Amino acid sequence: MAAARTALLVAALADRLRGLSCVAVGATSPLPAAAALLARARAEAAGEQLQAIVLGSRRHNPFTDGGRELFDCAAQGRIAAFFLSGGQIDGAGNVNLVGTGDYPATTHRFPGSFGSAYLAYLVPSVILYREEHSRRTLVPRVDFVSAPGTSDPTTYRPGGPTALITGRCAFAFDRARGRFILTSLHPGETLEGVREHTGFDFDLTGGSDGGADVPTTPEPTAVDLRLLRGRVAEEVAETYPRFAALIAAV
Repeated sequence: MAAARTALLVAALADRLRGLSCVAVGATSPLPAAAALLARARAEAAGEQLQAIVLGSRRHNPFTDGGRELFDCAAQGRIAAFFLSGGQIDGAGNVNLVGTGDYPATTHRFPGSFGSAYLAYLVPSVILYREEHSRRTLVPRVDFVSAPGTSDPTTYRPGGPTALITGRCAFAFDRARGRFILTSLHPGETLEGVREHTGFDFDLTGGSDGGADVPTTPEPTAVDLRLLRGRVAEEVAETYPRFAALIAAV
């Protein structure tokens, strides 16, 4: 992905963290890690505080027992946001991290669910993301539900998805209706193009049927770019050096 589009996605993910107190990022997640660190830098510049926990990092991870401590904090309500991706994501907010085909005879294997279902139930704002926006990744129904988007109303569930950021656009998630709402198109993208490459139906902001009212995703500000090239690139380099080199070049 080009550096400019990467910077746009990092900024868009960071925008979803405004006003929060603590965000956690799982392993093998360079894009959310950069977003969390950018959001923290923004908060500090505004005289606010945002704790950014990046698993796999020694500098930005207070835990000594990895995922177990993260799960404990989530159960205690101390994690405000978490990022989650998957091989497949469907229109009901379900995520597949297991594989394609009929389980257990999957034709292609993904990394595995680990704590995704647990965190999706407990973290108030689960921000979904997928750089590849295609009918292969955004499907009508996932082949395996690693983390459900919604639950029965009688189920205790303070957490769940709030947004989906892709390489083409940004969605909000309506938990009550179990549907995504297109909130912005990335520069150069069109509503028709997004519909063509999305395997599920979605709503538009305000219920409009036209594309003229769909906003454009904000570009990173000059301050954001300066932070990405400098502080954020330096901080994320400890865990993701190749990704750090990419955002340092924006």
